Amino acid sequence: MNDLANLPTKAPEATRDETRPPRQRKPDWIRVRAPVSKEYNETRKLMRELNLNTVCEEAACPNIGECWSKKHATVMILGDVCTRACAFCNVKTGMPRAVDPMEPENTAVAAAKMGLEHIVITSVDRDDLPDGGAGQFVKVIEALRRNTPDTTIEILTPDFRGKMRAAVEAICEAGPDVYNHNLETVPRLYPTIRPGARYYASIRLLEEVKRHNPMIFTKSGVMLGLGEERLEVHQVMDDMRCADIDFITMGQYLQPTPKHAKVEEFVTPKAFNAYGSIARAKGFLQVAASPLTRSSYHAGDDFAAMRAAREEKLAKAAKAARKQDRIDV
Repeated sequence: MNDLANLPTKAPEATRDETRPPRQRKPDWIRVRAPVSKEYNETRKLMRELNLNTVCEEAACPNIGECWSKKHATVMILGDVCTRACAFCNVKTGMPRAVDPMEPENTAVAAAKMGLEHIVITSVDRDDLPDGGAGQFVKVIEALRRNTPDTTIEILTPDFRGKMRAAVEAICEAGPDVYNHNLETVPRLYPTIRPGARYYASIRLLEEVKRHNPMIFTKSGVMLGLGEERLEVHQVMDDMRCADIDFITMGQYLQPTPKHAKVEEFVTPKAFNAYGSIARAKGFLQVAASPLTRSSYHAGDDFAAMRAAREEKLAKAAKAARKQDRIDV
């Protein structure tokens, strides 16, 4: 008898999958449709023509289909290679290329062609640059003011480690409408989730923005589902309010690849609503809290709502002051 006849005809199923980590199934509330719209393809084409990067693509944002179909995009300046290696982020890590001198003008051209009322500009970390990349943010803001003066500008910057004060001063002088810098997670998780950064350094950056110009709106966000405790999130809210941060965003962390930090919990929409209610009670001018919330998700609408909330708050304060003056007289 042929000895080969006793061999199994195919490998057991288990041997194929034992080396692969099991894929986490996303709950229904976190699933989105793949982008297919004409507007999505037009936005993608424009970004390629102008040699621009977007955090929407690089960070694998789940909202890319919705945002790009509305011609909303978050431009990522200073290239597409980051000098940090945060455990949650899908952006490439390594030695970045030289800064593109045409990037500011191309960003402004894209904003004008898309007819943007509000634009969000973010960047990779550039620890290799003497100013951390602050000068490029300034040039982009100036180019936008020249080319599309009615567009409101929101920036989402890195922490400018070791260069923070000079960087913040230069950017505030350029005059963005919103300055965003994300805390990302609770302090306890920084060593594993955001090892290249320091929680209180990020808080100080946002305080520094208000010190330079109290009229610039400040914004920060955290991801939930990384293993944080409820009271830790409440403490982060308190720390933000102590720094006079105007706007908080809270969204579900999603694992980009098996090499990244795993999702410890899929936070329910009900829990996000509860966090949002607590944040509003703590005095934030604007709150965005939902599983799909990201820093720049609905940023234009949120900016308009935040500006209206500030105007209402200032009007109430002025009215109360006038009333007190009449009483004193």
